[in-house]
Amino acid sequence: MLLAIDTSSPTTLVGVSSGTGGSVLATRESDGTGGHERVVAVLIRQALVDAGIDVSDLTGIVCGVGPGPFTGLRVGIMSAVTFGRALGIAVTGVCSLDIIAVQAAREISPSDAFAVATDARRREVYWAKYSAAGRRSDGPFVGPPIDVARELSGLAVAGSGPVMYPESFPKSMQPGRATARGLAALVVDFGGDVLPPVPLYLRDPDAAVPGVRKRVTQ
Repeated sequence: MLLAIDTSSPTTLVGVSSGTGGSVLATRESDGTGGHERVVAVLIRQALVDAGIDVSDLTGIVCGVGPGPFTGLRVGIMSAVTFGRALGIAVTGVCSLDIIAVQAAREISPSDAFAVATDARRREVYWAKYSAAGRRSDGPFVGPPIDVARELSGLAVAGSGPVMYPESFPKSMQPGRATARGLAALVVDFGGDVLPPVPLYLRDPDAAVPGVRKRVTQ
C-alpha cells in the first residue's frame, strides 16, 4: 500500500493506492484556502480511513518534490519523510508536474507530445515536455512565459500556465491543475524518474541569509 502526498500547489493532495500497477483506493484534497500544515495530517487520516487501511499497512510513501513554492513544498516532503522514518518504510519523490501530465494522458489521450506549465510566481512558469503517454521527455525548468513559449514550439500546454499567460500559450489543454486522483494515478502508472525526497526548487529563495553586521563606531 502506498501513500502519496503533494503540496507543490495551493491545494494539498493526498492519495492511497495498492501500488504500482494496482488501483487507486482513496483520494483527498483541500480547497486551497487553508495552509498545507493545517490540513495535510487530517487529509492523510481521512484517506487511510476511506481506503480501509491502517497506517501500519503502508509499504511506501511517495511525495511530490516540486517544482513549487518554498514553504508549501517543504510541508508535504517533511510529512512524508516523518511518516517514513516512523514506520521504517521507503520515501521516494516524483516531479509534481508529472501529476498533471498523467492526468492529461488518462483523461484526454492526446495524440501528440505536449507540455505542462504552472505558476512559478515572479511572472515565471515551471514547465516540462511530455510524450503523448504522459512521460516526461525534458525538464523541469523555470522561466518567463515568453521565453518558454519559444521552447515549446507550438505544443499544447496543460496546467495553469495557459490560463495565466494565454498570449504565450494560446494552445491550451486540460487539465488546468493537479488533483489528488491524478497524484494517486501517477503512483499506479508510474514510469518516470524516481527522485530523492528533496525539494526541487529550480531557483534561489527570495529571502537572503543576513550578512555580517557592520560595526558601529563611536
